[in-house]
Amino acid sequence: MRSAPVSRWRWILIAFAFLATAINYLDRQSLSVAAPLLRIQFHMSHIGYSRVLFAFLLAYTVMNGLSGIVIDRLGTRLGYAAFVGWWSLSSLLQIFAENTLSLGIFRFFLGLGEAGNWPAAAKLVAEWFAPEERSFASGLFNSGSAAGAILAPPLIALLVLRYGWRASFACVSCLGFAWLLGWLILAPSAPPIPDNSLPSSRTGLPLTHLLHSRFTITFTLSKVFIDPVWYFYTFWFPEYLVNGRHENLRYVGHYAWIPFLVAGAGSTAGGLLSQGFLRFHLSLTGARKAAVTVACGLMAVAILAVHARSTMLCIGYVSIAMAGYTIALANMLPMPADVFSSDSVASVYGIASMGSGIGGMAFMLITGWVVQHYSYNPAFLLFAALPFLGAGIHWLFMGPLRRLPAVTQEEIQSAL
Repeated sequence: MRSAPVSRWRWILIAFAFLATAINYLDRQSLSVAAPLLRIQFHMSHIGYSRVLFAFLLAYTVMNGLSGIVIDRLGTRLGYAAFVGWWSLSSLLQIFAENTLSLGIFRFFLGLGEAGNWPAAAKLVAEWFAPEERSFASGLFNSGSAAGAILAPPLIALLVLRYGWRASFACVSCLGFAWLLGWLILAPSAPPIPDNSLPSSRTGLPLTHLLHSRFTITFTLSKVFIDPVWYFYTFWFPEYLVNGRHENLRYVGHYAWIPFLVAGAGSTAGGLLSQGFLRFHLSLTGARKAAVTVACGLMAVAILAVHARSTMLCIGYVSIAMAGYTIALANMLPMPADVFSSDSVASVYGIASMGSGIGGMAFMLITGWVVQHYSYNPAFLLFAALPFLGAGIHWLFMGPLRRLPAVTQEEIQSAL
């Protein structure tokens, strides 16, 4: 039974994770909303824009493989602070961009910092929440991505139209520094109860074990196909509204937040969905995978968006698809904690997020080429189909979500 102070603190920490995730997405979306203007000012083609996105995702991918390890070594408090501080500074540096190349370089630095958010938050959930609560807690903090993306179109469009795009980047970076100050003042240095009450002499699995784990391999591969769906709508949907639907930046500011609002509701509902499957006596493995599969079906609805007669109906279809993604993610985020001790959760999620970045890089470049040479139609078809590959990997290759025992330092030494 958890004490009242522990219960209070864990929800305060989830609130911090929610805010960090929201700021993370404000930083990302600042480019997406300002892109139509920046493309004119910097003479960027669709392919040039895709290369700027590639630079961000390249850094994001490389650092994902390291961020979890760093956070596991530093602990949640210091690790989270280090990455939020880095990405906030990188966001501020974007005000000095003068062309496509310099913008891509600063976005690369931003990607290095933003890679730490999800491993840190996943570790926080593993440390402070019981297994049956983790999908709901994960859904809560991950809904910050939708909240940030909801705020971005009206806020960034307002700042860009009134003060210019440089001011929009500067304002958003200040929010990260404010979060960092509050986190360092209020966040405890360690959870009060060790994971699963294991003795302190035990630790997580070494990196070589994690890399050879069946779960780590299949979980990473599934993210190659599922996560690029979110990148597509995050980075390309405002562009599509302007260049595919011929709306203006003011329209984007007024309405492009709607899919992210629906996605935020999906994130919270996603955590409850697997709990509902558990009440129907499905195993934890079955509940998590069934929820992900339902979510992938919702993501496929976006294929209707390009054929919608009105822009608002198009936004409605995309909203359903984005809610599908957040439902899937709410049930995927707790999976590493279902298998590994909290000492390894950030490392596992960081490794798996490399799959997310690899898929994102590849499919963002493909998107730029397809849109430049054809249209948005085949791109929407591609991102409606990809999630089913990820769900298939879960069912066919991942196996059961069973907790692996932690190992002692003596056991690690004997295995080396």
